[in-house]
Amino acid sequence: MTLRTTELFEAHDALGASFTDFNGWNMPLKYSSEMTEHQAVRQAVGVFDLSHMGEIFVTGPDAVTGLNTALAGDFSKMTVGRAKYTVMLTEQGTILDDLIVYRLGEDRYLMVPNAGNAQAVSDAVHERLHSMDVTIDDATEELSLLGIQGPKAPDLVAALGDDFAEVASSLKNYRVTELHVEGSTWIVARTGYTGEDGFEIITPNDDINQLWDGLFAADAGITVTPCGLASRDSLRLEAGMPLYGNELSTQRTPFEAGMARIVSFDKKEHFVGRCALEPLRDNAPKQVLVGLTSDQRRAGRSGANLVIDGQVVGHVTSGIPSPTLSHPIALGYIDADHANLETVVDVEVRGKALPFVITKTRFYSR
Repeated sequence: MTLRTTELFEAHDALGASFTDFNGWNMPLKYSSEMTEHQAVRQAVGVFDLSHMGEIFVTGPDAVTGLNTALAGDFSKMTVGRAKYTVMLTEQGTILDDLIVYRLGEDRYLMVPNAGNAQAVSDAVHERLHSMDVTIDDATEELSLLGIQGPKAPDLVAALGDDFAEVASSLKNYRVTELHVEGSTWIVARTGYTGEDGFEIITPNDDINQLWDGLFAADAGITVTPCGLASRDSLRLEAGMPLYGNELSTQRTPFEAGMARIVSFDKKEHFVGRCALEPLRDNAPKQVLVGLTSDQRRAGRSGANLVIDGQVVGHVTSGIPSPTLSHPIALGYIDADHANLETVVDVEVRGKALPFVITKTRFYSR
């Protein structure tokens, strides 16, 4: 199968990036080293090409009703300029994708699903909203996206020009706005997936090289580091942020994943997955997502068994030696009876049982 590439492939290649197959996309894994890129985001600023992610616009009089039907969250009280993290569920109440929805106008919304689920989300939205007065525009093929992440991200964005400086100083977290740049409309949001401050900028494909070059040429007195998927994964794991395909899947409900708070049973719409989830509201899930830490050197990797008293009680979904915290961290699902904080559990690592301690899922806070 021929891998897809973003508009910035040649720019990545010129920087010496190592590439990897990520959901059918040939994406930069790293440029120099994962550690260098990870620390750049924690200490200054890193730039990520996220153009493999989806962009689906929903507009029209029934946009709110449609989103409230297609997704688990409640968008009826969401004001223009806001962003909201949510999930799309299957009829069985399991997670089809986690995504962010931006309200760009009175009846205009933008959904940004994960790369591997973009087509599935697009198909589901068309199916679930087919009888409503909305227009659905899957613009994934026409748009590109950069993430600018780190404590110096506002300074870098401000260096792009006066309009960007105003946005960098005034746009609050989980907010979005649109800017007109040389005849094009760019979407600027202040969200992120690293645990740091940051911005996402969506442009037409023809403009993304201009933005990329502008960020690296900006006179901001900052070292700007290109970052790949390896550091993005280690950064999000330190911040306790789930990854679809690891912590989230069609085998898990939001209740198991610790996401009950983002499922709205108060809204009037009969959202997809509601019938399956309502009977589970008052019952503790059999397994829950937990954090795991250790003072050992070796990290528990995805798929490693969690063992207590010789019995397998769960498994690791993501694990790394934390670059920031200097000890191994992991996320995993464990039987609810053993999920209490400070519980010691053995993690099978290369044939050895190493002790880890159950913690909260967020390991690092800026």
